[in-house]
Amino acid sequence: MRFWNSWPVRTINFLMTKRLGIIGHPIGHSISPIFQQAALDHIGIDATYEKWEVTPESVRDFVNSLRAPDTLGINITLPHKQAVIPFLDEVDEWATSAGAVNTIVNHDGRLSGHNTDGPGFLQALLVETGYDPKGTRALILGAGGAARGILLALIRGGVDSLVIANRTLERAENLAQLSQDNGVGSEAISLSGDALTESAASADLIVNCTSMGMSHGPAEHGSPLSAAQIPATAIVNDVVYTPILTPILKETAEAGAIALGGLHMLIYQGALSFKMWTGQDPPVDVMLEAATREMVSRGA
Repeated sequence: MRFWNSWPVRTINFLMTKRLGIIGHPIGHSISPIFQQAALDHIGIDATYEKWEVTPESVRDFVNSLRAPDTLGINITLPHKQAVIPFLDEVDEWATSAGAVNTIVNHDGRLSGHNTDGPGFLQALLVETGYDPKGTRALILGAGGAARGILLALIRGGVDSLVIANRTLERAENLAQLSQDNGVGSEAISLSGDALTESAASADLIVNCTSMGMSHGPAEHGSPLSAAQIPATAIVNDVVYTPILTPILKETAEAGAIALGGLHMLIYQGALSFKMWTGQDPPVDVMLEAATREMVSRGA
């Protein structure tokens, strides 16, 4: 079952051109306007999706402006995912749990905050690879904000056990404690050594939440795991989507395991937002094609 099939149907008055968009600081890199506008145009919705550079000092005024009748809502990216929360009328369970909002919906002047990161991550895995977290063992590489959101999503999905690997062990231990507080057994290990190799060997799912392999990052040619460390029975998901084929995904292919790139997670997160704003089922294939084409044009 797709997450958006369970979302309440929303009726929109399209007598005027509607506004949508994404805010961040900086925001120039975002490809959300490309695939969201492609979806709007494909369905024939009279709306525009833009990107707005919003400074931290301007967040409150900008959020309040979203109550206007021509605005359906927005996406939020760094560094505003926490900053918008005090200015909303309500926040859903996913956003409350994650402590961050990436989607705002305008309901006739009343603003609700949502987080589609977790559901989008699970939906991408389910649809693209058939993975269901229930009863499985997952290895999360990294312990930052993305890792926290994915950990919580896997817990909600019924994962059996978790291992969190990070360079700074204390941060991994904090996430392991969060997992245990939610009733899921977990272990914190270093992002190197025998413990990492052993944890990877027994994992059903491996998720890279580090910046290793990211274009123009400090370790853009690096991978947290080698092909020899990745079992052929595993699914490897990299949250990094620039480049499209990251070093760990190349290692995954060499190992004969199933690989899923970060672009799919981005698209499914955006698809859930699209459903909330428009009440229409999102054309995921159209969104993914537009995003991939844009990434290729950027040399990713």
